[in-house]
Amino acid sequence: MLFMINIKLSEKDKKFLLNLARQSITYFLENNKIMNFDENRIKSSILKRKLATFVTLTENGMLRGCIGNLKPMQPLYLSVINNSVAAAFEDPRFPKLQHEELNKIKIEISILTEPKKIDYNSQQDLIKKIRAGRDGIIIKYANRQATFLPQVWKELSNKEEFLSHLCLKAMLPPDFWKKSHLEVFKYHVLSFEE
Repeated sequence: MLFMINIKLSEKDKKFLLNLARQSITYFLENNKIMNFDENRIKSSILKRKLATFVTLTENGMLRGCIGNLKPMQPLYLSVINNSVAAAFEDPRFPKLQHEELNKIKIEISILTEPKKIDYNSQQDLIKKIRAGRDGIIIKYANRQATFLPQVWKELSNKEEFLSHLCLKAMLPPDFWKKSHLEVFKYHVLSFEE
């Protein structure tokens, strides 16, 4: 295997982060600002480590918001606070979360490994180097960029279809990956949900 997620979170840490995400969304709904959280209250050192995260919200099994970072920029707990609020209120694909939806949403947190560039010399070679169901993929071309978390493989299990939808997300033609040489990166996640 090229690389593994080497983050070890206890069940207590996971529960803490999921509760923190929900508290952050609730606090923002009620106060229209990001919740301040005293880092001294955190005992687990892993929660203070700089890690990249995505927070995904679903409602009735449907995507309701998903925002995150591809690179570690903040301590894990702070990344979860900020990305939870962003997923609920700043995802441009969805209206801002409303109070009546709060008890309907389900929260999933994904912690990402550092993205690794895929060197490939043809579209067939790229397809061979992507592992369906395991790899999160980032594509870049000029000033366009998009990513799909590994969880997206549940809906798009075909590699060609996965890459075509990723091109669309980057506002490129769906067959762009077949005709142009994109920069492609892959990463893994540790994900957990309510």
